[in-house]
Amino acid sequence: MMKRVLLIMFLFYTLQYQAPVVAFSDPARIELLHRHSPKLNGNARPKTQLERIKDLVHSDMTRQKMISHKRRKACESETSINNTAVEMPLRAGRDYGTGQYFVQFKVGTPPQKFTLIADTSTELTWVDCRYRCGRNCNKENKTTQPQPQPHRRVFNADLSSSFKTLPCLSQMCKVDLMNLFSLARCPTPLNPCAYDYRYVDGSAALGIFANETVTLGLANHRKTKLKNVLIGCSSSFQGQSFANADGVVGLAYHKYSFANKASEKFGGKFSYCLVDHLSHKNVSNYLMFGASKNESLLSGKLRYTKLELGLLSPFYAVNVMGISIGGAMLKIPFTVWDVKSGGGTVVDSGTSLTFLTEAAYKPVMAALELSVSKFERLNLSGLPMEYCFNSTGFEDWLVPKLVFHFADGARFEPHTKSYVIDVADGVKCLGFVSQSWPGISSIGNIMQQNNLWEFDLGKSKLGFAPSTCT
Repeated sequence: MMKRVLLIMFLFYTLQYQAPVVAFSDPARIELLHRHSPKLNGNARPKTQLERIKDLVHSDMTRQKMISHKRRKACESETSINNTAVEMPLRAGRDYGTGQYFVQFKVGTPPQKFTLIADTSTELTWVDCRYRCGRNCNKENKTTQPQPQPHRRVFNADLSSSFKTLPCLSQMCKVDLMNLFSLARCPTPLNPCAYDYRYVDGSAALGIFANETVTLGLANHRKTKLKNVLIGCSSSFQGQSFANADGVVGLAYHKYSFANKASEKFGGKFSYCLVDHLSHKNVSNYLMFGASKNESLLSGKLRYTKLELGLLSPFYAVNVMGISIGGAMLKIPFTVWDVKSGGGTVVDSGTSLTFLTEAAYKPVMAALELSVSKFERLNLSGLPMEYCFNSTGFEDWLVPKLVFHFADGARFEPHTKSYVIDVADGVKCLGFVSQSWPGISSIGNIMQQNNLWEFDLGKSKLGFAPSTCT
């Protein structure tokens, strides 16, 4: 029965880079691939749609735990811009079998190419890496490194002339990188700053910090280099999330994330337009740093709302004030959206489904269930989505319009297919998951699909508008 696969996914971007440029007048672009792409080496892809759904939703739920965990940590502790832009082709993961998106990433001098997960909730950019002591070190000083896993690309840091480790006694290691899990151990002043980067789902990456050069492709098919990018050289890592990847690109809001570094150089902002999550790999759009050329694809003008940078660091927080369905505002307590009361909302391209805390989840589900109650309800084991049904004869117009209302008057109106989603042939589910209270609500990537999203970090605003994205 379950022949087609629902691709509930984390969003990844494939970065494509090309030759040095002197003039920066055109945007550069990066190709986006899904984790289950046949082009990627790695573990076997899930065989059935239900297996993929279970795997992807499990990733979503562990991500929500990670978001809440980082929020608690944040509460406990608390540019030069030009007209150049980078364009990175962005693809959905239907043909790749997982809920993640990938970017082709070129790092080092000369450049070495890797396939990395693009994660808007992760600060650190790291690659599977082997480092002994540099290009000119003595053999007796070299350290033993774990052997790379079969079929994996490994960054050979000793062959890169631009790879520069951070000393473990430096202020940056001991203070600035504490929130990136830098380690206190420092056998000698010249030892590199080490990290043990932990994810809430049990995944982890261990390695050393370094500054490196990243090569970026421009829209005019030239290339440029971004120097002194903080890179993690991971000698070992574990976790199912990394099964088909060589590492992670950190796109969260953080001083040392790749998103922040690239945005500072390329216009102070980045944007993406997510094609339908069921699109095949030949359909793509772009993750862009700098001026966006996607505005020609918009169905209307960009609407803007305040982007609360640092409020739920490192996530991209927005001020939601309510949700309406069919034109009627739902009775949702304001505390759900209030960070000071334990709530808040983030826009997360790495979470597939949309998570709402219980006080918002219940009225939303009650209103939507009424519109699909005439269809046979189905029980699908292993899924957190509470309401699924036989969709034979279903039409989008049967479901009333859902709208997110922001405190400054902006309204986000997702497509019906973004919250009544395909799970299998003839099966749809209401694409919401309940989040415990206190907790953060997340607007996931399926809810965001077929819209252009512009994250203006310089002006602290989020722009969005419907788009074909193709």
